[in-house]
Amino acid sequence: MLEVNGWFFVQLANFLLLLFLMNIILFKPLLRLFKDRDDNTKGALADAEEMDRKKDDVLAQIEEKLAVARTEARSTFENLSNEGLEVQKSAVQSAQNESIEINKKARTELEAATDKARTSLKSDIETFSKQIVDKLVGA
Repeated sequence: MLEVNGWFFVQLANFLLLLFLMNIILFKPLLRLFKDRDDNTKGALADAEEMDRKKDDVLAQIEEKLAVARTEARSTFENLSNEGLEVQKSAVQSAQNESIEINKKARTELEAATDKARTSLKSDIETFSKQIVDKLVGA
């Protein structure tokens, strides 16, 4: 059978004393260190999730602003394009009107020159016909 003597109680006391001292010196600080590291990891993950959420919000705002800017740019481009077309149409219309006026002016000048030439030729025809008659009669 098992004999229980004084050394057993000494060894038991020694074991319990060492267990108590190791608990104070080693186990509790290690457990506290593990708990702090776990808390830091959880805090870092929460911070990372918050930053990710903020990043998504900022990206959504940027996309919205870009969409608004694109819409404004498209509208401005269309307005300027329409204004350019209007200016072009007005320039073409004024050029056509100017060419019509120049054409009318040239026609009136040509008709005046034609009338002047006709009247000049009529008077010359009478003179020529008298000269021809004189030459034929006198000959």
